[in-house]
Amino acid sequence: MIEPTTVFALYIRCVVRFKFTKSLRYGNSIGKDFEKLKSKTGTMDPKHAQYMRLALIEAEKAGQLDEIPVGAVLVAASGQVLASACNRVITSRDPSAHAEIIAIRQAAQAIGNYRLLNTTLYATIEPCLMCMGAVVHARIKTVVFGAADPKWGAAGSLYHIARDTRLNHQPAVVSGVCAQECRSLIQDFFRTKRNSPTAGSRC
Repeated sequence: MIEPTTVFALYIRCVVRFKFTKSLRYGNSIGKDFEKLKSKTGTMDPKHAQYMRLALIEAEKAGQLDEIPVGAVLVAASGQVLASACNRVITSRDPSAHAEIIAIRQAAQAIGNYRLLNTTLYATIEPCLMCMGAVVHARIKTVVFGAADPKWGAAGSLYHIARDTRLNHQPAVVSGVCAQECRSLIQDFFRTKRNSPTAGSRC
């Protein structure tokens, strides 16, 4: 009669051997899949920060125009910057003149096509419903944003347009890139507005 402890030891040995063999057989493919996932989510992509800093430059331009400091950059799959823009709602007297919308319009003109396939949109603040709607229509592949917008955000905060499977396009979303810089810029802007003598007259 085999002792229970011997049976248990044999069982443990078989389990360990199976897992080790499986890791040898599938380890490389698992690693590759993980690398693909990291690339897709943007967690390990240093280029995101590089392009977000270009969007921050645009956001600073908006602030200098007394616009809410939001900037956007639209990048082709090759890495070429197709368009960069800042908020111009007040200066252009156009409620749709968000940085993202202007960048999308410029990029469509630049490539001669309203379908912006395989492109990435960088925005310093989470895009609103209007901007995410334009992203879906333009078939933009990925949206990367800095700071979340709990009041207007439509890429995960208030709504998550990119996860609505009823739509015919679901862009990938990467959030939190240079978040602190993006958040500080807009917080400083509103703090200055609140402390100015004309506070409450425009924004």
